[in-house]
Amino acid sequence: MIRTDNHIYLDYAATTPLDPRVAEVMVMQLKENYGNASSVHAFGRKAKVVLEESRETIARSIGADTAEVFFTSGGTEADNHALVGAAFAQRRVAGKDHLIVSAIEHHAVLDCVAYLSTLGFCVSYLPVDERGRVQPDVLRELITPRTALVSIMHANNEIGTIQPIEEISTITKEYGIIFHCDAVQTVGKIPVDVAKLGVDLLSMSAHKIYGPKGIGAIFIRKGTPIDALLHGGAQERKHRAGTENVPLIAGFAKAIELADGERTEIYDRVASMRLSLRTKLLQSVPGLVVHGDEQHMLPHILNVSLNSSVYENNDESLLLNMDLRGVAVSSGSACTSGSVQPSHVLMAMRCDERSARSAIRFSFGKYTTIEEVERAGNTYISLIQSIYHQHTVHH
Repeated sequence: MIRTDNHIYLDYAATTPLDPRVAEVMVMQLKENYGNASSVHAFGRKAKVVLEESRETIARSIGADTAEVFFTSGGTEADNHALVGAAFAQRRVAGKDHLIVSAIEHHAVLDCVAYLSTLGFCVSYLPVDERGRVQPDVLRELITPRTALVSIMHANNEIGTIQPIEEISTITKEYGIIFHCDAVQTVGKIPVDVAKLGVDLLSMSAHKIYGPKGIGAIFIRKGTPIDALLHGGAQERKHRAGTENVPLIAGFAKAIELADGERTEIYDRVASMRLSLRTKLLQSVPGLVVHGDEQHMLPHILNVSLNSSVYENNDESLLLNMDLRGVAVSSGSACTSGSVQPSHVLMAMRCDERSARSAIRFSFGKYTTIEEVERAGNTYISLIQSIYHQHTVHH
């Protein structure tokens, strides 16, 4: 495990280190298996075997048929393929042009539907409660005869709240609506079974589970009308043109295989760390707010902020100061870390803006130690005490 100047890495929800066993598989493929999987000669056939065995491994992990898994460049492309492909197909085939997404989706979904709205699609945003959870009954109220697609993430990347996907799929089936689920944050961490969840489309990514960056996949249930996002060759059964990246795909398959084998052990460890840090911070930091739904929660994410009624001037430099003190954490989604805007997730949960700006996300992984969690907690506590002097706190 590579360390940077004794820094502690607690941003596993953004990305994970590459497992050495995954790297080993990828290096072997890079060195020895350079054929194009679309070629009919021996070199191509060798690459094709690895490609299809990897597809089978990933399909088995999510309870899908091998023919329902298609490789992409990552979770963002998978989300875009699901939304754009299904929206265009539904409008052309059924004349439906209404999309429903939750207000706390990843920007790969939100920015995609914003783009689709410029092309004549109507978008409705499903609100969440104060715990970041959608209400299926509210979804039902938003559905119209023109609703083409519903997209709800399996669990939120900022706060860790798990959504009632099975209940939602019951509703979408009732109305004959395509249901997409962004499962980038859950595949390999909690059980994901596409049959049980009842989804038609599902996005996943390798780099959240100790696999390589730049590779992901989309599950497309047989019979789901969807257009291709990329056009060109006949790769991925004409769903995704472009020469398949066999080394990355083999790495993805190895990562998901390892994740499935180690899932229970890692779940218990990181859940224990989350509970330990949550308890410590609540006891030591007055006015601390913990975000998310404790009854429906991923084990590796802890998102906290400071109550603005206790702290007069919430400081936005917490993230930088944590890093300067040797702890790498996040203020939410890594994709928006350069933005000065408060988290759209926390704002949708009706968190006030000043509190939202002080939010910090701790996220743990299989290489995290309890000593690192202790040190990170002490660092955060001492930082709050040093920034917010006695005269800035209401008594």
